[in-house]
Amino acid sequence: MISPELKFSLPSTEDLPCSDDTPVDNEDQNLLPNLLLFVLTSIWSDRMDWYFGVDMAVYHTTGISPKVPVVPDGFLSLGVERRKGGKSRRSYAVWEENEVVPIVALEMVSHKPGGEYDEKMSIYAGLGVLYYIIYNPEFWRRDRHQPFEVYKLIDGQYRQQIGEPYWMPEVGLGMGRSGQVIGGIEQEILVWYDESGNIYPLPDAAAGQMREELRVERQRAERLAEYLRSQGIDPDNLPES
Repeated sequence: MISPELKFSLPSTEDLPCSDDTPVDNEDQNLLPNLLLFVLTSIWSDRMDWYFGVDMAVYHTTGISPKVPVVPDGFLSLGVERRKGGKSRRSYAVWEENEVVPIVALEMVSHKPGGEYDEKMSIYAGLGVLYYIIYNPEFWRRDRHQPFEVYKLIDGQYRQQIGEPYWMPEVGLGMGRSGQVIGGIEQEILVWYDESGNIYPLPDAAAGQMREELRVERQRAERLAEYLRSQGIDPDNLPES
């Protein structure tokens, strides 16, 4: 529990960056967590006590500084407002959410390892995230792990869990992988399951629209990268602020 004196001195989310500004290295890092979010808005449409963030900074007081966030590819918090004060969140600060930490954090491994199996695991454990899920469909052999792994925080340590889909009773949902047709393209995605092991379906029309939006975003990012290269700047090695 944060002392009233410390809480008073903590910055507001209005003053903090909303992400780490690190570009994703493939469209699935945005697509898959957004698909999970979209399904939640359908199956939990009558609930106002949850929030699912995608590529959003999570600020906390268990790290080196409350101004240094961890940025999951996706995270779920229960017992918070879906729209904080009726507005969209720019970022998620635990001290502004009645000390509610995410109950699930999702990381997707890319071609450049980002500490998913060590550094971030330690951060999430210190923060108290109950379930930590790592999705690594392409580089699991390189990393000597499985493509889909679920870790549960037990006595302050993450213990890998067995079974897929994996049911999370504290969440009331399971998660696993499934081959689906998204926007006319067949691919493996992450999906929510009910307690009986049935997939919560995703309407294909909505998925196609989401893919198109992400394609446009990716084109913008590519144009920006091309512009930076024309100015002699390597977009993959931007100087730290």
